[in-house]
Amino acid sequence: MWAFDTTLYQIYPLGMLGCPFDAPAIDDDAAQEEQASLHRVRHLIDWTPYLGKLGVGAILLNPVFSSDTHGYNTRDMLTIDCRLGTNQDFKETVDALHACGVRVVLDAVFNHVGRGFWAFRDVQEKRWESPYKDWFNISFDGDTHFGDGFWYEGWEGNQDLVKLNLRNPAVIDYLLDAVRMWKRELGVDGLRLDVAYSLDRDFVKRLHQVAGELGAEPRFDGEAGDGFPLIGEVLHGDYNLIVNDEMLDSCTNYECYKGLYSSFNSMNMFEIAHSLHRQFGGDPWCIYRGKHLVSFADNHDVTRLASILTCTEHLRGAYGVLFGMPGIPCLYYGSEWGQLGQKGTGYLADVEIRPQLDAPAADALEHLAAGWEGGGAPNQLTAYICELNHVRRASRALCHGTYRNVVITNKQLLFERDAAAEGEQAPERVLVAVNAEDCPFTLNDGTLNGRFEVLLASAPCADDPNAAPDYPQTGDLLKLEGSLTLLPYGVLYLRRTM
Repeated sequence: MWAFDTTLYQIYPLGMLGCPFDAPAIDDDAAQEEQASLHRVRHLIDWTPYLGKLGVGAILLNPVFSSDTHGYNTRDMLTIDCRLGTNQDFKETVDALHACGVRVVLDAVFNHVGRGFWAFRDVQEKRWESPYKDWFNISFDGDTHFGDGFWYEGWEGNQDLVKLNLRNPAVIDYLLDAVRMWKRELGVDGLRLDVAYSLDRDFVKRLHQVAGELGAEPRFDGEAGDGFPLIGEVLHGDYNLIVNDEMLDSCTNYECYKGLYSSFNSMNMFEIAHSLHRQFGGDPWCIYRGKHLVSFADNHDVTRLASILTCTEHLRGAYGVLFGMPGIPCLYYGSEWGQLGQKGTGYLADVEIRPQLDAPAADALEHLAAGWEGGGAPNQLTAYICELNHVRRASRALCHGTYRNVVITNKQLLFERDAAAEGEQAPERVLVAVNAEDCPFTLNDGTLNGRFEVLLASAPCADDPNAAPDYPQTGDLLKLEGSLTLLPYGVLYLRRTM
């Protein structure tokens, strides 16, 4: 599956591209045409040179189909939201991304639709006579606060989001035909399933079968198909219940998301180390060995990492753990240069974490501004994440290796990723060392014996060779004798050499 060897870059297009929050009225054709004429989705093409240099393999686009407001209250699953443009605009944008080697994963909202969804509107008009009344969980003996004259089930009680009846064959056919259209006509390469934990399991199994068929078809460049990944949004519980051979290929790793920022804020690296071992460690009871969960530091639903960390110097360490741990790393647009954003409350709670941003200049990674906050312009943090990304994608151990904690203290973590020999591929063992403290620290362990290649070396003062002349540099060869010294807030990736 191609997704296991890549990095995702998540974009919330309705926010990033500056769309109005409310879509034009359904019957206001002139307003819809005016919005579509702005062709906003084509601005994603401006991001392709930057994404290519950053080393991103795919973008994850949150909802792009016609909706009432935020994208998750869908009106039509076959039509691009007029605030973004037209279907043709979207297809040409996907083609441009493909030309730069960037694939496209779409946010698929199958659990519910908006009150403006065409089939629900038919029920509002015709009630019992509507052929679509069984597309939803409806009781004509009740009512809602909207005064529709009937009651219906909303997602988690929210009746702005009308729950679909995923046991209805007609609904299933509509959704699966939409997926086929997205792949074959729009060029989409995979799906992220919104609230996957709420989806009917039999429906997910049917979707898995369709994804298998689409993944076997030729990919965007004409080469043999290499998968059509299904990535589920899952918050809590046992991910094995939905990430398995019959359902999803991956899901969001919210357990490690929380452990990642909390470990640095609390100066307690045991928290993230415990979660990583519990999930991926070598003991028989470790629960997700061999699985590739989506790992992230923030996304469109939570406060951004640069806003939730109490010390901005910990951004290096947090991303160092993120790209070193098992899983599929996912960056949220702008966070790679320290974009701020606090999740709020109320109707517009997510506006700050889903801001409009202009595309970085094509040479953004060559001309970097100093400081953590770039005001939309890439900076040294961006360059560091770019380096992390390229190192990870070039390493079989980091993409597929086992996980083992080596040294854990409150403020330091050393772990190992190990990939055994496979066919003509040689074994590879990589050590990831992170110091969350504002002073140097020496790690001691027998694993730190032998010769190592420095894949990545980063610390605030290490960026100035004159400030730390003896500190390892990327590309150096080290001979260690049981110890390794880290600079304040330092991150080192070391590969054992023969």
